[in-house]
Amino acid sequence: MKYITEILGASHNPESMEDLYQKSIQANEEAEFRLDLLEVFEKDPENLLFSAWSSRFARSPLAKHKRYINWVLAVILGAITGLILWVISDPGFTFPDGMPYILLLWAPIAAIPCIIFLAVVSKRNYLYAAISCVGLIIASVYVLLIFPGMSDIPAQNQYLTLMLIMLPLLCWIGMGISVMGFRSQDTDRFAFLIKSIEVMITAGVYLIFGIAFGGITIGMFEALNITLSDSLMRLIVAGGFGLIPIMAVATIYDPLVPPMEQDFTQGLSKFIHTMVRLLLPLSLLVLVIYICVIPFNFMAPFKNRNLLIIYNLMQFAIIGLLIGATPLKVDDLSEKFQTWLRRGIIAVSILAMLISAYALSAVIYRTIMEGITLNRITIIGWNVINIAILFALLATQPRKFVSGWHESIHQVFSKATIPYFFWSIFLILILPLLFR
Repeated sequence: MKYITEILGASHNPESMEDLYQKSIQANEEAEFRLDLLEVFEKDPENLLFSAWSSRFARSPLAKHKRYINWVLAVILGAITGLILWVISDPGFTFPDGMPYILLLWAPIAAIPCIIFLAVVSKRNYLYAAISCVGLIIASVYVLLIFPGMSDIPAQNQYLTLMLIMLPLLCWIGMGISVMGFRSQDTDRFAFLIKSIEVMITAGVYLIFGIAFGGITIGMFEALNITLSDSLMRLIVAGGFGLIPIMAVATIYDPLVPPMEQDFTQGLSKFIHTMVRLLLPLSLLVLVIYICVIPFNFMAPFKNRNLLIIYNLMQFAIIGLLIGATPLKVDDLSEKFQTWLRRGIIAVSILAMLISAYALSAVIYRTIMEGITLNRITIIGWNVINIAILFALLATQPRKFVSGWHESIHQVFSKATIPYFFWSIFLILILPLLFR
């Protein structure tokens, strides 16, 4: 919807419309312009200028984009990332409790070069990229400065442990902002979620091969009775790890086209969708069995905090599973397959919501009996948000199969990024102030 306002403003001015079209081409946003103009034309089919442009686009379809990956830039930025990670991986750089700085700071250090790569290659969104990078730097520095002033050592340790999860989540949000800005269409936001899953899986594959390659390299030197120094070993490990995030982004995501126009039909994309949909009935079976077992050990999460952590991780896993299982487009799916896929998504959502409500009651009970802690506030907040997401998913689905059912799910998950963003900011910036 980036060009809708300007298109409406030029609705009776052919010259302005042509200038706007050429502007979109120069900004590599021709696809967005076409979609926005066609959307406006659907609402005002009597407009002769919109009709003429619609006919023009029908006779000259958008040329298929041929992707070019700037591997040189990716390798340079990855090498810089690796060197920075190598420096902070020094054994002397640790928190008072012994946690290495690299465990906390690896995510922003790796994310900022990825954001720079996306902005440089796309030649747009420089302002959003700058805002994201500065925001990640400020958040990281804030964490380092705020935790020593917290009330006691347990609160400090809980906050640092929480930041091991929250900073990577904030980095992911920052990358989304750098690509789409603060206002984006639901379809683009959902497409970005799908691509994010692909990037993470690709990064995992790179990590596996990197570990194998590093092990072979070290083994070859040991076979020659050559012992690598600790500094060189850290350089191999940290340097190699620094390459992984940006290589995964460069491999999977095309910065020159918007998220909705990414390729979701070939290679890893198709494999991931197939894999996730196969996991859907298996997850449903596990959830059914688990709910049947709960009555036999009902008080377990009320007494064991580790179970509550597992429940919270389960919620995020289910959310990711539902995102991956929901089709971006249904053109190549039969109506029968869509029906069963939709039923599976609804069934998993219902069971996951019941278990989440059970877990929420347990953490509220522990909070009432033992008092408020940083971890309990965090878990309560995430539980409420995830339960609300699952409820919204169910509430927006009609009782029977109708076309467009997947678009309702797109909207739910797209809008869910907003509470994710604000709750993440609260946990990073505001929560530690409550325990000073």
